[in-house]
Amino acid sequence: MANHQHAAPAPVGGSLVNIVTLSCGVLIALMAAILMVRFLFGLGAVTALNDGYPWGIWIAVDVVIGSAFACGGFSVAMLVYIFNKGEYHPLVRPALLASLFGYTLAGAGVMFDLGRWWNVWNMFWPGSINPNSVMFEVAVCISLYIVVMWIEFSPVVMEQFGKRDMKKKVSKAMFFIIALGTVLPMMHQSSLGTLLVVMGGQVHPLWQTPALPLLYLLSAIFMGYAVVLFESCLTSTAYRRKIETQMLTPMAKIMLGILAVFIVVRLGDVIVRGALPKAFVPSVEALMFWLEMACFIAPLILIGAEANRRNPAKLFLAGVLLMLGGALMRLSGFLIGYETGGDFNYFPTLAEVLVTAGMFAAEVLGYIIITRRFPVLPREEAIH
Repeated sequence: MANHQHAAPAPVGGSLVNIVTLSCGVLIALMAAILMVRFLFGLGAVTALNDGYPWGIWIAVDVVIGSAFACGGFSVAMLVYIFNKGEYHPLVRPALLASLFGYTLAGAGVMFDLGRWWNVWNMFWPGSINPNSVMFEVAVCISLYIVVMWIEFSPVVMEQFGKRDMKKKVSKAMFFIIALGTVLPMMHQSSLGTLLVVMGGQVHPLWQTPALPLLYLLSAIFMGYAVVLFESCLTSTAYRRKIETQMLTPMAKIMLGILAVFIVVRLGDVIVRGALPKAFVPSVEALMFWLEMACFIAPLILIGAEANRRNPAKLFLAGVLLMLGGALMRLSGFLIGYETGGDFNYFPTLAEVLVTAGMFAAEVLGYIIITRRFPVLPREEAIH
């Protein structure tokens, strides 16, 4: 086994007050004000939800898409701890941090969307749970995974506050925690696809298939790697640090391999089911399908060659395209390609959009605060 030497993680340091953190603070304040109205006066006071569309962007974007964006920690952990690729170890903490915030806020997003949110405890009460429900499996797995990720991240906090004995005790159980942290997201990401399967004919044929659990799992894995590319490039620019090209380049090759398998399954499924002609019928759904496929295929062309994978700008663009493609696939299945029948329609209100923006702002602000004050990123002198 190769011995990989890496710089120890260290706080980036620097001021927490800048245009980005202040902008995030404003969006979070707006979100808090809207949510106060929502919890006091109900969903109808701030959302466009109705009997035909019980789920809006708070579920489709904040939870379904947001949790897929938060798969970086799980994807990198698989490489490091299961496939014994120690060279990727410096990516674990920043990926885990982004995942931790993403999933925690996704869990909060579910609470925002519950009509009778005060009854959420029933979901875990033995007398009222439904173990045959896909939603129950998703809810339990996501809840457990949030707890697991906080435990996985706890050594970072212990390091910062000098709790070395406590860190040693937690480290002894870390193998079991990491194993759980790999299995749980695989379960609930595939089950998010199953949620669409059980909706049957309400979902457009381009997104309704028994292969959805596999497609959602594969896309969550490569979206996780795409987010790591995105986050690494953005962090190196914002903090004036050297970009980790030596790790990102081979990781991108793994990402492309999983993406290629996904594209074969995705197109093969559409062709076998006879749904491909639907993609040539002029419609919003057909447009969304081709946009989604373009976002998936473009990275293979953009960074397919080894030399291109050494280009940070191309890695960043490929990451953005895959994030967008995965987001479009999920948005189309849960909202755009969802047809409930009757005269129902849905378009998010400004309040819904502001809450979603506030959720992402909370993630960005949290990431900035933690990386500046806790040992997450590898120690490095800032480039002035």
